[in-house]
Parts: sequence; C-alpha cells; structure tokens
Amino acid sequence: MRIARAGTASSKTQQKVSRPESSRARLPAVQTAVPSSPVLPFNQILIGDCVERLEHLPAESVDLVFADPPYNLQLEGALSRPDQSVVDGVDEAWDKFSSFSDYDSFTRAWLTAARRVMKPDATIFVIGSYHNIFRVGTILQDLGFWILNDIVWRKANPMPNFRGRRFTNAHETMIWAAKSAETKSYTFNYEALKAGNEDCQMRSDWFLPICTGTERLKNDDGGKVHPTQKPEALLARVILSASHAGDLVLDPFFGSGTTGAVAKRLGRSFIGIERDTAYAKAARDRIAEVTPLPETAIAVAPSKRSLPRVAFTEVIEAGLIAAGDILTDAQRRHRAMVRADGTLSLFAAGQCAAIIGSIHKIGALAQGLPACNGWTFWHLEKNGALAPIDEMRGQIREAMQAAE
Repeated sequence: MRIARAGTASSKTQQKVSRPESSRARLPAVQTAVPSSPVLPFNQILIGDCVERLEHLPAESVDLVFADPPYNLQLEGALSRPDQSVVDGVDEAWDKFSSFSDYDSFTRAWLTAARRVMKPDATIFVIGSYHNIFRVGTILQDLGFWILNDIVWRKANPMPNFRGRRFTNAHETMIWAAKSAETKSYTFNYEALKAGNEDCQMRSDWFLPICTGTERLKNDDGGKVHPTQKPEALLARVILSASHAGDLVLDPFFGSGTTGAVAKRLGRSFIGIERDTAYAKAARDRIAEVTPLPETAIAVAPSKRSLPRVAFTEVIEAGLIAAGDILTDAQRRHRAMVRADGTLSLFAAGQCAAIIGSIHKIGALAQGLPACNGWTFWHLEKNGALAPIDEMRGQIREAMQAAE
C-alpha cells in the first residue's frame, strides 16, 4: 500500500507536507532558495513544503498534476507475516496526522495551491487508498474541481492480508479531475489509448504490478529508498493519457521521482516538490540516468476531433465521387445512389426509393439502426474492389493540411 510524503522522519509539522514523483528532458536540479518572483523552474526538484513552494510558481502555468499525497494510514503497531518476519510498511512521520480534521486542512491547503497553478484546461490525478481518497474527493469537489473519472489501480501482486480479518487490499484509487466544471478542452488522448488497447476503449480499471525488482530504488543497506514508490507503468499511463510532448507536469509530493523519470522519458517537462532531501537526492540521481525517447516514439496519434471537418459534398465537388455513382456496404447487401446535392437515395426492391437523406441517415435506415457512421459504412467500387468513402475524405483532409 502507499501513502504520501510530507516531511523528514523527524518533522513535527504535519500541516506542511510534500512528496514524490515528476520529470522531463533535462537533468533535474535541486533548488533550496525560494525565488523572489514567480518563475517556472523546469525540470527541477524544489526542496521544502509543497504549499509554500507552490505559492512561488506562476499562476496557470502547469498542464498536468500528479499527486501522491500522504495516505494517513492510521496504522496500529507492527505487522508480522506468518513466519514472524516484520512487514516493511509505512511508518514515517510524514504520513501521520493527529486527526481527520488536521488531514483535511492539509489536503485543502495543497489542493488550493495546486489549483492556482493549473492552466484553465489542466487536469489533476490524485492517488490514494480507502484511508484517505474519499476525504480527498470531497475536498476536490468543495474547491470547485470537476471529477472526470475514478480509476482503480488493481495490483497484480498485492501484499497479502496476514491477519485474515479483512479482504486483501488489492487496489488503490485515482481521482482524475478537471480544474472546474467549465473545463471543456482538457487533454485526453482517446484514440491513442484505444489503439494501444487492441482497439478497445481504455477502461477505468488498470491491472498493473506494484513497484518491484530492479525498478525499486534501494539504499546502501538494501532497504527501500521510499516506502511508497509507484510503478513507472502507472505514471506512464497517466502522462500518456492526459498530456502532450512538451507539456509541464507537476508533482507536489515528488518522493523517489517516478513522475520525473517517466516525464523525462516521454518528452515532458516536470517540476517536483519534495520535503526530504534524501528522497530528492535519490530522485535526482535516478532521473539523471533516464534517456528521453525520440520524438517519433512519443508523438501522439492525432485525435479525430482535431481533424478538419469535411462534408460529403466536398468529396463530390472534388470529383472523387460523382453524382449518379452507386454506393454499397462492404457485404454488398445495401445500395444507394449519390445525388448531386450530396444526399443519398436508397435502393429498395432493386429500384431507387423515395427515401432520401445524408450518408449517415440512409446508412442507419438501410440497417434498421438508430445511427450509423456513413463514412465507414458506405463503399465505392473502384477497379473491381470496394473502398470506403472515408478514404476519399482522407484525401480531402490531406490536401487541406498541405495547403496550410
């Protein structure tokens, strides 16, 4: 399970917490002095309290926020395995709060500070467990954020429930939210995610392993550098989902630097804030070893919504399809004639019927369906082979983009 980072092990102030995970293409630097005027410290790890540090960043400057705050686990004593070995859990001071009220005040403070630096179309991911995520969600809504999804990270290899008194805690929850209900143009790389998911829509339950093996940072004694290090696969999916190459990703609880390492590899910039200098050093060393991927490997497929709109009449006017041509579906079960005004006339019983409409309406009527994408349903025969009319629309789009 995992929590957040807020201070050093000896820290007594729990209202001011900071924690780990963000990156970009240049080597990160650690900044200890607070700047006198708002500047964007690209690819830097800022040492100090996250709220104070956020107050010195320019307003509306960040494209994406990933936050892995303290979980306030409320653990009671040590946990042992059946063989009596002690579980290496989270017992750092930065995860301890004296009351729910204190935790809520802390959460409200850092979310308010983060919201100020988010661009109008920016989004935020906050990850947590059942200990804190519901409180975080309420405060997000109270502050004006607009929740887009809750995402369940289902762990492929969760820690067993050794006491046998509860279900095995096998997941964590991420809340994905826009800055406000008015945010309409936020980034969501839908087509790219779908293409990488066997042409199926990406679901809100993600099955990924926890951070283990060589990815897990270890100290000189072989122990974990950070108790709640997130897997890079999780951050990669977050960043690829909701940002573009060159965007700025903020992580106010930077910890071991997973956000920074992944952001750098994927061609994004990052700003990390971390209270613990040991975590910051480990993150800096880790990110320095990352090699950014080439631009061709990280370029996101263009969204269909971003492509120029093309009317069917434009295809006719360009001479790619002529009035009087006969269109059919891929199985040649339905036929329609192209009319000069860009509508279709459906064939019924071998003759043109008095049913006239758009390529979409006629496609739907032919199949007895409520809706149809006429561009992919209708085909034109060329040289004995059928080609979807969407190919003709693609030629128009290419000509439009070439003319820009």
